[in-house]
Amino acid sequence: MATTMTQTGVVCGVDTHANVHTGAVLDLNGQVLGVTSFPATLDGYGDLFDWVTGFGSITIAGVEGTSSYGKGLTRFLHSHHVGVVEVIRPNRQTRRLNGKSDPVDAIAAARAVLSGEATAIPKTGDGPIEAVRALHIARTSAIKAKTQAGNQIRDLITTGPTGLRERLHPLTTRQRVDVCRRLRITQGHDIAEAGTRQALRTLARRHVRLTAEIDELTQELDRLVKQVAPTLCALNGVGPDVAAKLLIAAGDNPHRMRNDAAFASLCGVSPIDASSGKQRRHRLNRGGNRQANNALWTVAMVRMSKDHRTQKYVQRRTKDGLTKQEIIRCLKRYIARETHTAIRKDLPNLT
Repeated sequence: MATTMTQTGVVCGVDTHANVHTGAVLDLNGQVLGVTSFPATLDGYGDLFDWVTGFGSITIAGVEGTSSYGKGLTRFLHSHHVGVVEVIRPNRQTRRLNGKSDPVDAIAAARAVLSGEATAIPKTGDGPIEAVRALHIARTSAIKAKTQAGNQIRDLITTGPTGLRERLHPLTTRQRVDVCRRLRITQGHDIAEAGTRQALRTLARRHVRLTAEIDELTQELDRLVKQVAPTLCALNGVGPDVAAKLLIAAGDNPHRMRNDAAFASLCGVSPIDASSGKQRRHRLNRGGNRQANNALWTVAMVRMSKDHRTQKYVQRRTKDGLTKQEIIRCLKRYIARETHTAIRKDLPNLT
């Protein structure tokens, strides 16, 4: 995707919201040519595009929220062969000095692109990795809801009538669900026990439905991940869930990242220079995609427990005086390099 500016084009900045996008157009000298708003619809995207091109050819566009409110506009601009970069909203100090409004933010977005401050190329979100992301979101929410239902069953048993508590408390979650989904309410039950039984039965049946939903989503997600990224899935310690998290972080266009160092930074496993004066040191990176960071941690844990080569590395680094946490950070950086290479190999044509 070309992002080199020409002397005849204009730069566009867009502040995105759920229903309205505000665009600003600047010439290459930074002069504001116009600011206006358009609805966040397909027709609105077309009107914004026509309005901007009325000032000249779009050299590059800076869009806020390319993975949220600005995703539709980003796809539209990509389809019209317009280079798009991700713009981060101004920090609080800048907002305090310049004020806060949609036109101000749109102009700031355009200036960030023009100055070279904003350079991150957004995900295209139009390929199989977008499907992986959608399935993973649905599966994750189903798992959370299932866990919540299981916890609520446990709590209702703990505070429920004595007979139910003595009968159900010793059971495992699976056994409790099996019993509770078949509970009956009779006239001999008082109102408190009747309500508790109905609640337990409802939660248990919900737990069963969510289990079936998770199994279906897991099967489809595993199939898709293995089809899209066989090299990544073949790596030691990389299962379908880990692979899905790393693929989602990389996106459908992983070549937008220059090298493995950029991918490591995206995953939050690259040390950050914190040197000052004569002191030279690096600090822990607490930013980046935390799901991808967790995926790399999972791979490191698996390899530390089962991979002989990794175990030898841990022993050697321990003798060098490193703590376990420091060794894990080193391993995560190496794993990021390895997985990045695999992802680029698996997705060569999705850029």
